[in-house]
Amino acid sequence: MKLWQGRFHKQLDEAADAYNSSITFDKRMYREDITGSMAHAAMLGAQGIISREDSDKIIDGLNGILAEIDSGELEIDLSAEDIHTFIEGELTARIGDAGKRLHTARSRNDQVALDIRLHLRSSCDAIIEKLSRLIVVLSKMAKEYAGAVMPGYTHLQRAQPITFGHWLNAYGCMLMRDVNRIEDARARMNYSPLGCGALAGTTYPIDRHMTAAQLGMDGCCHNSLDGVSDRDFCIELASALSLVMVHLSRFSEEIILYTSWEFKFIELSDAFSTGSSIMPQKKNPDIAELTRGKSGRVIGDLVTLLTVMKGIPLAYNKDMQEDKEAIFDAVDTVTMCLDAFTPMIETMSPIPENMRKAAAGGFINATDCADYLTGVKGLPFRDAYKITGELVARCIELGVTLETLPVEEYKALCDKFDEGVYAAIDLDRCVSERRSYGGPAPEQVQETAQSLLAQAEMRLSSAK
Repeated sequence: MKLWQGRFHKQLDEAADAYNSSITFDKRMYREDITGSMAHAAMLGAQGIISREDSDKIIDGLNGILAEIDSGELEIDLSAEDIHTFIEGELTARIGDAGKRLHTARSRNDQVALDIRLHLRSSCDAIIEKLSRLIVVLSKMAKEYAGAVMPGYTHLQRAQPITFGHWLNAYGCMLMRDVNRIEDARARMNYSPLGCGALAGTTYPIDRHMTAAQLGMDGCCHNSLDGVSDRDFCIELASALSLVMVHLSRFSEEIILYTSWEFKFIELSDAFSTGSSIMPQKKNPDIAELTRGKSGRVIGDLVTLLTVMKGIPLAYNKDMQEDKEAIFDAVDTVTMCLDAFTPMIETMSPIPENMRKAAAGGFINATDCADYLTGVKGLPFRDAYKITGELVARCIELGVTLETLPVEEYKALCDKFDEGVYAAIDLDRCVSERRSYGGPAPEQVQETAQSLLAQAEMRLSSAK
């Protein structure tokens, strides 16, 4: 039975009915639909809009339906138009006329707006927990490898020396901002639209603040039109999830590079690698590649939501049924990626000797050479920069590095040089001297890693 069938004299066309149905994807909100309905029923009874007896019957009946769906005893009927229709129909079949009173002072418009907010609120909590676990893994590894020197890159060219721990912390910082963004999105979605009705509220003496409080929400939507007609909270979460995937994709790209024979900075566990059907020597970083690929999917979900909402007049329009598949897909994809990505990182094996060997080439201590002329010998930086560039060119000509270039060659270009330059360009010193806040000096890496670890563990503790 359709909830809206009273005005119509013909049955909905079979193809149109299937096209209109949403139960195949909104069935996942059964718990939120029942929870919201119980809060609504309790409020109706408290306000005297329906009898206490009917309110209690409704709540008992809904509790029974919830328990049976959870246990698998009751299967959701996929021929129902949506999850709201199924639950209300099942309730009425069980408790009779009292079930028909549940929808008093409520529309499916505010009902679905509430359900999706409640569902995404739980999704936010779950993803925050998963991101926090990944940050814990990264932070602990960063502390362990705070002094492992490796080349830092710009334009994918060796640039300046950093450490493996510093590199890991960079992604830890990105992911912590992702946590903050999801927390912000959660806070803004945690307002109740229940009581907004179809678009104009209701003439019944409802208590919207009571239902909001029962549902653990921070308040009520302030405008009934806005409460049922916007999905900016879906778009905001999809945007935050897109950034999560951008960060995981960039991370994946570097893992793919660093596990290649050309770099070999990292070895992935066999448990998170695959082989080739024809090339027996291959060990492919498929988890990282899939994560990189799935970023486009989540970004596409964001674009879908933006496109759906951009031209819709107030208030509710059926276009908005498209919100759920997109945001649910974004949530599911990020969840799946984190479930595979975190243990891949936790079990990977860094190879510090290869990182150090790569750091020894590429003249990544050239800036330190210029800084030596500036800070120790008093030359203007631009003069020091030019001289160092000429030194690099001379090294390339001779097939040596700055560390092995004879001091006479240094002095031939600038008489300010002496034996002290070799200490200044030592890779360990180059890193350890970069003590500016957030820099790659081991003590700074330890401090950043500890801060990230504390923030992540705090969130995991509060999630228990």
